Amino acid sequence: MDQPYGGIRLDIPTINDDPGDFDRLFGLWQVVNDSCGDVTFDFTPCRFLRPNAIAFLGGLARLIQSQNRSGTFDWETVSDPVLAILRQNGFAGAFGYIHTLGGPGSSIPYREDRTYATGVENDIINYLKFNWLGTGWVRVTSRLRDAIVGRVWEIYANAFLHAKSNIGVFSCGQYFWQMHVLKLAVVDFGVGITTSVKQYFKETHSAEELDAAVCLEWAFRERTSTIKGVGRGNGLSLLKEFVNINHGRLEVYSQDGYALIEGGKEKFNNRRKYFQGTLVNITLRCDKKYYQLVDEGPSGPLF
Repeated sequence: MDQPYGGIRLDIPTINDDPGDFDRLFGLWQVVNDSCGDVTFDFTPCRFLRPNAIAFLGGLARLIQSQNRSGTFDWETVSDPVLAILRQNGFAGAFGYIHTLGGPGSSIPYREDRTYATGVENDIINYLKFNWLGTGWVRVTSRLRDAIVGRVWEIYANAFLHAKSNIGVFSCGQYFWQMHVLKLAVVDFGVGITTSVKQYFKETHSAEELDAAVCLEWAFRERTSTIKGVGRGNGLSLLKEFVNINHGRLEVYSQDGYALIEGGKEKFNNRRKYFQGTLVNITLRCDKKYYQLVDEGPSGPLF
């Protein structure tokens, strides 16, 4: 990563969504934090990007720009396969690449919600309904779809209302037909879940009692929310239940904490790698099952 004229060229590697790939993303964030000049994203080493990387890099670029620095993409360094993905999901167009591809295909479009303005809630809910869970890749009833969408909407709402992400929330997804999985990533660069939970319990618990793993475990319990007096509070419990029934995977990285829901098991760990904000990565299996709420019928996986 050289530093021409006081700036840096940030080398973007191939990024999937294994634990080491998230560490690579957070390492890029740390490099940006440690620099004070302009940043050029160089994709020469990159051969593939998953949605978690695309949403994260978009947010990282906006974070740089919010600091009155230039955060730009060197499109000449982007390989044709990677560029095709970034053109199709709208990321390239959002950052100045004028030649886009028609239609999202199997992409869930790259999305930036910079402020919590009037109409944003409906826009995000429609995005989740019709671009993510309502596409038919995962077969769910409309009622179950709406219930799950409501829980994922809370991830966005929390980023706006208590994570204090002043550059907004960034998301992207993809249907991988060869693997039969549907992925969605939601990222904010706010204060992180640990800070929010510690603030919520500041009068009853010491900071030492509330490490990152403990805070994340609390956030996954049913009927928990750090937003007092607001009609939310189902936490991530319903989403967690659906992921388990679907044999999917739900991951949350926030500060030095990590939560993993997979195979009916829950893990809440403290990590050495640190990222100030929150990244939620959802993986659903696209099988032939038809998912419904328990009161909707006698057959199929039920809630």
